[in-house]
Amino acid sequence: MKKQKISFLCNQCGYESVKWLGKCPSCGAWNSFVEEKFSSAKSSSAIGQLTNFSSEIMKLDDISLSESQRYSTGIKEFDNIIGGGVVPASLILLGGAPGIGKSTLMLHISGKLSRFGKILYVSGEESLTQVKSRAQRLKIKSDNIFLASETNLQNIINSIDKTKPKFLIIDSIQTTYHPEISSAAGSVGQIRETAAEILRIAKSKNIAVFLLGHVTKDGDLAGPRVLEHIVDTVLYFENEKQQMYRILRVHKNRFGPTNEIGIFEMSASGLNEVSNPSLIFLGERAIASAGNTVTVSMEGTRPILLEVQSLATRTNFGFPRRSSSGYDINRINILIAVLEKRLNLPLEMQDIFINIAGGVKIKETAADLSIACAIVSANSEFIVSKDMIVFGELGLSGEVRSVIFPSERLTEAEKLGFKKALIPKGNTRNLSYKGKIEIIPVQTIDEAVTKMRN
Repeated sequence: MKKQKISFLCNQCGYESVKWLGKCPSCGAWNSFVEEKFSSAKSSSAIGQLTNFSSEIMKLDDISLSESQRYSTGIKEFDNIIGGGVVPASLILLGGAPGIGKSTLMLHISGKLSRFGKILYVSGEESLTQVKSRAQRLKIKSDNIFLASETNLQNIINSIDKTKPKFLIIDSIQTTYHPEISSAAGSVGQIRETAAEILRIAKSKNIAVFLLGHVTKDGDLAGPRVLEHIVDTVLYFENEKQQMYRILRVHKNRFGPTNEIGIFEMSASGLNEVSNPSLIFLGERAIASAGNTVTVSMEGTRPILLEVQSLATRTNFGFPRRSSSGYDINRINILIAVLEKRLNLPLEMQDIFINIAGGVKIKETAADLSIACAIVSANSEFIVSKDMIVFGELGLSGEVRSVIFPSERLTEAEKLGFKKALIPKGNTRNLSYKGKIEIIPVQTIDEAVTKMRN
């Protein structure tokens, strides 16, 4: 019987130690070491490679590139966020909560990409009949889609050599295991070595690979952080599975922009594209209600109009509540402090609730002014004009600061029929927008509230 070697691996960077450490000396993460067991014949640093890959040496000028070296999935929302299509030999990691639609999206993509060549769909979580049942429900049929229910990486490589696909889908990386590692599938060592092996497969055989990944309760991808460093593109489904709309966000992309989002609607027939999210997010907004404003958020290079809802009520306790959905709660606390100090607004005994309708999470600070105006509106019980949009960053002195892409925001608002825009005065300098929206420039929050009331 072979003896087992026990090591401790950092689940953030993969650093190996012979004993447990509270802080990783490599990446500085606390409480990140987990126990791994390896056969004495094979240490974690001496795992054999299943795929041999060595690139030839070429001059930079001799390497040719072509824009046609991308495969369009035919799903515009997906193609846009990854930069125009799937790059050959690329490694794409898709993460999300259980049941949010990862496998459904990959089957949709499989059906579209099958026109370019063979697709090998490897499922480690479902049987072949279960995958077939889902494909039937999604009405996906193709002679170029091959299915396998397998978790052993060596057997997967044998299937690749047999079918010679152009695209490979692994569902999921946490269920796939390297046969030379004795630890359980999904452990830090397994994920690290398996992902490295799949990377060699992608580059040596010129196969575009999609990896599906589980997430932890904190919303991060399960396994070592090195997994996200290895892959070329990292995509996350952000919304909860109970919501109708699914937001796919790019966190890393070597072949295109980052922070782009794609929006899908879950239905009985699968995931459907949402081509005009602004219209959907504003479709059910209350017309005559205090505490409501509309802002324009930039998701990458895409402007989206969103409704900001605010509610201010008298607190029943000595400590007022501050709650936010879709915007950073720490930023909300700063905005409330600015309103109390600069406008003498009595919010110290008010429970304040902020909601970005539709479940979108705004990452930028350009919504500061809109949220501040919504809080003032809710507290003072006056209604903001239904055809006005508001955007701008708010400083601690109450000044309204410029934001990026003002022309794109205004153009998108004009498409949806808005007539007025409350924007930072600094954005009016060299503004390329020449549309019909009435621009109301402001320098301070006091001036913004005054002009918003008029």
